[in-house]
Amino acid sequence: MRFNEKVAIVTGAAQGIGEAYARALAAEGAAVVVADLNEESGAAVAKEIEADGGCASFWRTDVADPASAAALAEAAVEKYGGIDLLVNNAAIYGEMAFDLLVTVDWDYYRRFMSVNMDGALVVTRACYPHMQARGGGAIVNQSSTAAWLYSGFYGLAKVGINGLTQQLAHELGGMGIRVNAIAPGPTDTPATRVQAGDAAQEIVRNSLAIKRMGQPEDMVGACLYLLSDDASWVTGQILAVDGGQVFRS
Repeated sequence: MRFNEKVAIVTGAAQGIGEAYARALAAEGAAVVVADLNEESGAAVAKEIEADGGCASFWRTDVADPASAAALAEAAVEKYGGIDLLVNNAAIYGEMAFDLLVTVDWDYYRRFMSVNMDGALVVTRACYPHMQARGGGAIVNQSSTAAWLYSGFYGLAKVGINGLTQQLAHELGGMGIRVNAIAPGPTDTPATRVQAGDAAQEIVRNSLAIKRMGQPEDMVGACLYLLSDDASWVTGQILAVDGGQVFRS
């Protein structure tokens, strides 16, 4: 129970990897705010966590909207007394359009980047004063191995997440707030099934050292470690959890 008396916000927690993070944090004692645009699924996740003996609530959130992010932070503070942990997981992915950087509709690109890259900064800006008031905390941003592979504007957004993680680690470190990121490889979620389809198995055969798709639960250990006191001197890092997909030196 590493997170007893801690308050955690997980964005994009209505399904997939974000849901796995929220459930795992609650199982280790945290009060969890499930933040998502999908009210039906998000509320269901929070109710299931509570039914399993955890502490959770749902808050509808658009991470691209500073007012929405501020309302999320204020709701967490009002309900649970503060904020200690933040997981910036929300992204447009399952319904992501396929296009090139040089031809993608500009308005679509702007909306995409406002969620997939800027959203992590928007929510961090809303939450960090409350984390500082509690004496510090930890943030995990959701990156992707797409940051190191050709993947168009999705990869560009994740490159941005990596840079944001490193910059925020320095800006917030003096406040006792650590900032790291997880870069999942190909992971078996509903969104990935929509995006990759049958090509997923080709990716496994050709690019992964461990010959299987990742599961949301494969990301959980890394997330909990980076949020916990076990990582008290770890910040500004991007941890690939990817079955050996990428080599970085």
